[in-house]
Amino acid sequence: MRDFHLPGRSPVLATSGMCATSHPLAAQTAIDILKSGGNAMDAAIAGAVLLGICEPQMTGIGGDCFVLWSTPDGQIHGLNGSGRAPAALDAAELRAVGEATVPTYSAHAVTIPGAIDAFCTLSDRVGNLGIDHLLAPAIHYAEAGVPVAQRVAFDWANDQAVLKGTARDAFLVNGTAPTTGQMFTAPGQAEVLRRIAKEGRDGFYAGEVAEDMLAALIAAGGKHTAEDFAATACTDTTPIRSSYNDIDLVEHPPNGHGATANLMLNILKHFDIAVMDPWGTERTHIEAEAAKLAYDTRNRFLADADYTTRLDHMMAPETAAKLAALIDPKQAMPNATMISEQVHKDTIYITVVDRDGMAVSLIYSIFHGFGSGIATDKFGILFQNRGAGFTLEEGHPNELKGGKRPMHTIIPGMLAKDGKPFMPFGVMGGAYQPNGHARFVSNLTDFGLDPQSAIDAPRAFSDAGDMKVERGYSDQVRAELADMGHAVSIPDTAIGGAQAIMIRDDGVLEGASDPRKDGCALGY
Repeated sequence: MRDFHLPGRSPVLATSGMCATSHPLAAQTAIDILKSGGNAMDAAIAGAVLLGICEPQMTGIGGDCFVLWSTPDGQIHGLNGSGRAPAALDAAELRAVGEATVPTYSAHAVTIPGAIDAFCTLSDRVGNLGIDHLLAPAIHYAEAGVPVAQRVAFDWANDQAVLKGTARDAFLVNGTAPTTGQMFTAPGQAEVLRRIAKEGRDGFYAGEVAEDMLAALIAAGGKHTAEDFAATACTDTTPIRSSYNDIDLVEHPPNGHGATANLMLNILKHFDIAVMDPWGTERTHIEAEAAKLAYDTRNRFLADADYTTRLDHMMAPETAAKLAALIDPKQAMPNATMISEQVHKDTIYITVVDRDGMAVSLIYSIFHGFGSGIATDKFGILFQNRGAGFTLEEGHPNELKGGKRPMHTIIPGMLAKDGKPFMPFGVMGGAYQPNGHARFVSNLTDFGLDPQSAIDAPRAFSDAGDMKVERGYSDQVRAELADMGHAVSIPDTAIGGAQAIMIRDDGVLEGASDPRKDGCALGY
């Protein structure tokens, strides 16, 4: 139990349904959907689409999603809603003009948005209410406006410089980022959502909306075609898993990098983390070293599922054992070389559990803050820049090729015990996410923290040579880490955000939401 003398959040408890996400309007919308007869998938989709209006710097209909969900019989399913590079684009072309990486804010970084196809598919296949019902709240708020929340305003101001041309008209108010409490509207997106509500996926991937997207991308030098948009299709996937302290961590398979979290935990098994000070130097150092090794492995192996050939090797216990043996408990190793551009801050994550026991873990993103910075002229659809996740290294599994999916940083999570799913969760924060998953599981199992306390706890992340240590750590820990060879800094922005719902054995739902964001857990 938390110390009630200190600031903090109590877990949210309910029995009929719950949502945890990063904005209260989205959480409330999800609960309204549950109350109106929708299931957890309906609620998660409705809340996620609305988050594109509440947090447009993080996500939107020009982005991608990944989803895990469990059914009351204990089965965990996966769906890949990430888009592909245009068929006509190739790494050789970019290398020929002198590029070393995919230009981050160019049309070449724009993969075809996959989330809308995934949402329509899941609504039809898993949901109860129909996509028209699910999009109604987002249509309302896109037209009526949303008062900008405090963390959103902070990120908006930091990220606004990437917006170009008509994107500035659509996402700035009188030429500048809106401040806390100022209203933001997106009437063009409301019209797009109305068309999707009426026509399904074809309201987005064909007709006037697709023409608007194509025109913007071609004007920016893209090689996208109408055929690329028409061919967009989500993919059913088989989740992957590993165990840690008798808990199974279930992750989405590649092209997401959930396997990195599995590998991190497999490495951490070789250390007695539970006897360490949870916020002390030793644990923080071991975790950072495990992250370096796991991320280096990710950079070598993970890519589009059709190109990832060494996943079994990455997940194998003997691989983790060999990597763990490389860790010096007293000295930092050099940071892993980053194969592809993965530096960005955040995304959105939403989790919902309904009264029947369905649990949904959904993550939805445009990659960097405001994505590519490119938006369409007519409807103001902002494009992701997921193609910046490709490498241009010839022969690499993650090399940019037409029709291929890039390696993705967004990962939904699910925890299970004795074969039974009991906690959908997600930890946002760009490349931090696998590290965040591993730390969350360790906080729960090594130190016995409840989900809210596990989320509240301070974070550290060795990010491309920069050992970011939140202010929740002591100056002594920072000094000791520096003595070990870490290049320590205090990040300007808190590291990521997290959401979780625990399905307790007594049937009570326990929700947790990160105070680093504007959101909350709500139940009924």
